Amino acid sequence: FVWAIQQFIQLFTICKSIIKQLFAQCIPTPDKKQWKEIANRFSSLWNFPNCNGALDGKHVQITAPANSGTNYFNYKKTFSVVLLALVDADYRFIAVDIGSYGKNSDGGIFSNSKLGNALNNGTLDVPGSKQLPGSHISTPHVIIADSTFPLKTYMMRPYPQYRHDLTVEIKIYNYRHCRGRRVVENGFGILAQRFRIYFRTITSKPGYIENIILVTCILMSLIENNSHSELDQTTILNDLPSIGINAQTAAFNDQYPGNTDAFENKNRRNYITILFM
Repeated sequence: FVWAIQQFIQLFTICKSIIKQLFAQCIPTPDKKQWKEIANRFSSLWNFPNCNGALDGKHVQITAPANSGTNYFNYKKTFSVVLLALVDADYRFIAVDIGSYGKNSDGGIFSNSKLGNALNNGTLDVPGSKQLPGSHISTPHVIIADSTFPLKTYMMRPYPQYRHDLTVEIKIYNYRHCRGRRVVENGFGILAQRFRIYFRTITSKPGYIENIILVTCILMSLIENNSHSELDQTTILNDLPSIGINAQTAAFNDQYPGNTDAFENKNRRNYITILFM
């Protein structure tokens, strides 16, 4: 028992040391030049222009903390904390938010995160609008996420699947969007394969668990930064069928509810949709 306590204290001390020494080096906040490089890489590998990364949340299963009620109880009917991550085209972590209650939605967690606040307030050094390839239309740099996240000037999500007017253009946009967004899911998969702790229920205090998760993200970024390996180009799906539809005739005349900002955000998504044709 004493040995187990000593081992735990040693592990916690190592985690704190790794975070202190390596976090800023391995998961730094990008500057404007680095954001541009991220967007160029995303466009090159995943054919999604002006994209600064893919965003999603991962539930990390834990033993329910004492007196926590249902705070950590999630929709999968397990107890968890959430790892929210923004990932670049090469599966590297750009930003992480760790420790939110499992009961919270990914969109709500993002809205209250440092990343969400920074994007809302415009305090990240993100490049301004840039012309879409082969077009005179300029759109902001965005991150891509699934439908649980809000549609914002800086964030794109797919068109709703329940719409009755899913044109070929919309289906192709959703395909390209989801293909690009999959990098964050793949990033979580790589993280779990490298650190098998994600395949079991973690038993510890929430604060300690957050440090353990953060350390795995730091170490994964350290590995990726030093691997110098290119993605296997055969894994990149550039097999969209050639569909004989003139993009100039694509109709986007839906009357969207909401304010002007919401309308403009949907227009920006429409511009990218036309580009994909």
